[in-house]
Amino acid sequence: MPDVAQITVAPARTAELTALIRATGTETRTTVSPLTGADVATVPVSTDQDVLDAFAAARVAQLDWARTPVRRRKKALLRLHDLVLKHQAELLDLIQLESGKARSHAFDEVLHSALTGRYYGRRLSRILGPHRRSGVYPVITSVRQHHQPKGVVGLITPWNYPLSMALVDGLAAVAAGNAVVHKPDSQSPLTALAIIELMHRAGFPKDLWQVVSGAGSVIGSVIIDHADYICFTGSTATGKRIAAQCSQRLIGCSLELGGKNPMIVLPGADVEKAVEGTVTAAFSSAGQLCVSIERVYVHDSIYDRYRDGLAGRLAQMAYGANADWEVEMGTLVSPSQLATTQKHVADALDHGATLVSGGHARPDIAPWFHEPTVLEDVPESALCFAEETFGPVVSLYRYRSIGEAVQAANDTPYGLNASVWGPSRRARQVATRIKAGTVNVNEGFAATFGSIGAPMGGMKESGTGRRQGAEGLLRFTETQSIGVQRVIPVGGPSFLSKRTFGALLTVGLIGLRRFTRRA
Repeated sequence: MPDVAQITVAPARTAELTALIRATGTETRTTVSPLTGADVATVPVSTDQDVLDAFAAARVAQLDWARTPVRRRKKALLRLHDLVLKHQAELLDLIQLESGKARSHAFDEVLHSALTGRYYGRRLSRILGPHRRSGVYPVITSVRQHHQPKGVVGLITPWNYPLSMALVDGLAAVAAGNAVVHKPDSQSPLTALAIIELMHRAGFPKDLWQVVSGAGSVIGSVIIDHADYICFTGSTATGKRIAAQCSQRLIGCSLELGGKNPMIVLPGADVEKAVEGTVTAAFSSAGQLCVSIERVYVHDSIYDRYRDGLAGRLAQMAYGANADWEVEMGTLVSPSQLATTQKHVADALDHGATLVSGGHARPDIAPWFHEPTVLEDVPESALCFAEETFGPVVSLYRYRSIGEAVQAANDTPYGLNASVWGPSRRARQVATRIKAGTVNVNEGFAATFGSIGAPMGGMKESGTGRRQGAEGLLRFTETQSIGVQRVIPVGGPSFLSKRTFGALLTVGLIGLRRFTRRA
């Protein structure tokens, strides 16, 4: 099995990457790897003035970029697709060093990022238009809908998916003609910097994507105060504060926030496949994934088989904090994530829950590693019943009727992701009844998460706006309609009275209605 020491970043390489941060002061902070607890990098911290300078440079670059032909942007996007795949070894190392996730889960980010570049590289012209729209009068009125870039987008991204959450949102913004001022999470700046370096190689202007560093509570407000649009991924509490601040300036925002995501296992489901799907859905990236499953509702007729099968499968699960591709779960990212996980497990047991599997920290594997944990009989009074754990903990619940399961799945302030397992037709019918932005049938989250053409985002307190697909790009634009009138004005020709013109319009509209009805 590869040794942890194989996953390193040389000091010279760290210096190259951190040089991309706009920071002129003397303050620095040191990042720590969850794989070992050892220091990774000394990262400069940006001042408020650095943020202002970043916006100034970005605005100059954006004006030129917005005039760049779409065909040139498309070529840069497709070159980036190739570069991400070519340089994946370093990207995988950086993702693992900074997030602690298993290598196969780090590859999910590489794949997601490459697919995003390819999707927008192939479809940019079709999405941006311009598009023809029906005029008020056929032939003599024509309208074209244009999508103009917002300007400079403020991008605030999390530590749990440091590559894909930076690129999927930011790349759509620049593809639409915007510039970006980006604050990656303080835990994982190197991964974001590495992909921005690849963007420069792909042909994106260097000043187009500005990076600043520091605590969100310090420089986050400065970003919001000067951006033309905000894109944020993180907690619901922080998202609400950002939305309130954006509203004061009447700028838009897209927010992917928390979730307490449910899975429903229907009668007639393939139990073995449902068990295997749960392992991926609940424990990818050690459960530190916004769309991760934390609640599983299993029909009473198959509950015992499912529970015992899941416990048996987890007993064989491969853990690790290294570069081995066969490792199935990596570590939590920090002492605080471990503390929350332990608190939720202990609290549930104190309130009468039953431990099915796991339940313990494993510092012998990594400093903040926690076993994948399965609970049952979790009462409503337990913290993990309704609160997001954001760790490798899942709770099992029996149900007798599908209506009961759907009601329980929807009984949450969140609505980000859900999963339904069972015969395909029946499962799809159940999926439409779940109040979540994405619902996966016989999959945990990858069917929607990996389908770049499908919009992804939350309902209720799980956020607003969508990433991916046309919506994921058009959120960074302002819609502009340009109408052209020919021959006669909309109000009618001067030689007709208003009454006569109104009567003619009435006859014409009735005729059009009858014609279109027959057609």
